[in-house]
Amino acid sequence: MSAAPASSRFAFPIKVLPEDIDFMGHVNNARYLNWVQDAVLAHWNKLAPAEEVASKAWVALKHEITYRKPAFLEDDVIAQTVLERYNGARAFYHTVIQRGEEVLAEVKSSWCCIDAKTLRPARIGEHMREFFFPEGE
Repeated sequence: MSAAPASSRFAFPIKVLPEDIDFMGHVNNARYLNWVQDAVLAHWNKLAPAEEVASKAWVALKHEITYRKPAFLEDDVIAQTVLERYNGARAFYHTVIQRGEEVLAEVKSSWCCIDAKTLRPARIGEHMREFFFPEGE
């Protein structure tokens, strides 16, 4: 298990689309989970080596979300995600969805790394630590 501090914060810009808006005129709550998935996968794709990106996939195991404020169609929204730690095939993320300085939602999530061919859980190797938890950060 990782004893290292959390990875650097990864910023993922979000475009609010008309289809994200529900009958109450704001972003549907379920859409936030899509944003978290998009942010986590973008984080992996940006930092992991190409061979790891090609050979691994991710499935969500658990999301714990706290909604703070609604988002609307014209909002500039960003998801700030941090890989807190990983252990075996599991990775644990904390994502904050914001509009400027306002926190719209906070999400704690756990993910399972799987082999892209066999679709079985795949251990996240210790060699990945250097990409996600570089020394000095």
